[in-house]
Amino acid sequence: MTRVLLTTTSFQDTPGTHHDLLASTGWEVIKARGPLNEADTLALVGDIDGYICGDDAITRRVLEEARPRLKVISKYGIGVDKIDVKSATEFGLPVLFTPGVNHTTVAEHTLLLLLAAEKNFLFHTDSTRAGGWKRKTGRELFDKTLGLVGFGRIGQEVAVRARAFGMIVVAHGHHFDEAFATAHGVRRVATLGELAAAADYISLHTKLTPTSSGLVNTAFLAQMKPGVVIVNTARGEIVRTPDLIAALQSGHVAAYAADVLDQEPPPPDHPLLKLPNVIITPHIGSRTHESVQRQALAAVQNLIFALRGEKPLAQVNPEVPVRKVV
Repeated sequence: MTRVLLTTTSFQDTPGTHHDLLASTGWEVIKARGPLNEADTLALVGDIDGYICGDDAITRRVLEEARPRLKVISKYGIGVDKIDVKSATEFGLPVLFTPGVNHTTVAEHTLLLLLAAEKNFLFHTDSTRAGGWKRKTGRELFDKTLGLVGFGRIGQEVAVRARAFGMIVVAHGHHFDEAFATAHGVRRVATLGELAAAADYISLHTKLTPTSSGLVNTAFLAQMKPGVVIVNTARGEIVRTPDLIAALQSGHVAAYAADVLDQEPPPPDHPLLKLPNVIITPHIGSRTHESVQRQALAAVQNLIFALRGEKPLAQVNPEVPVRKVV
């Protein structure tokens, strides 16, 4: 029997037709609660044909253990930085993903984080829950400048919402839709330094790559306005944590609001969890009923197509052919 490993918790925990579609295949589904580290992943991959993964550590060692039975990896979502795509390609393993399913949800979460930081939301809710009535003066988003690092689907959706708040939006990205920017009043900046100098708020929407890893470091932070607020719904590793902490403690960065960390889940003593001007949510920016069902359906459809030898919806390494298994 075809065996499939499923590790994404939001897939498992959210009702929807994705469960029916997967059950209709008749495959044996082995479930685990991800994200899995390398050791846990190694223990599960030896006798599976397909893998619907979240942010598990799928290293070269894992892929070697999964061979020769594993035929396809179907990523639930768009970020494949936890997958050794180079090794998968070398081993002839198609890596599938689901672009275009979560940009609305993540954009909404980005604005939630920004508003929570500027309106001192957690301070005020903590006060009233404790029986108090403490108040801090917040700031309006209106007429402030938002700088977007990355201008793909999510960055564009953030821009639309920011413009609805009356914000000025500037953006920097390697893939830049000029027509969209013109239609929505977004100004393109040539360099990150120019973006840093202009922005009151900086929101990160770029993929994690060797180039973007540690992008927000001491040098980049120094170019930002004093009192800048940074929002991160991309990947925690884009920020150099020690450099950010120093800037938060000095007050140069007024607040950091993020849905991601460089360690997930974080250890209890992770330094960003202790700072009063930091808001961290547990990587749930794309976890809504609507988005989960879109992602899950696409991930299952991708897996079904690939195991039948048919073209999937989207493939990270299209040079690798899919091979019929069922």
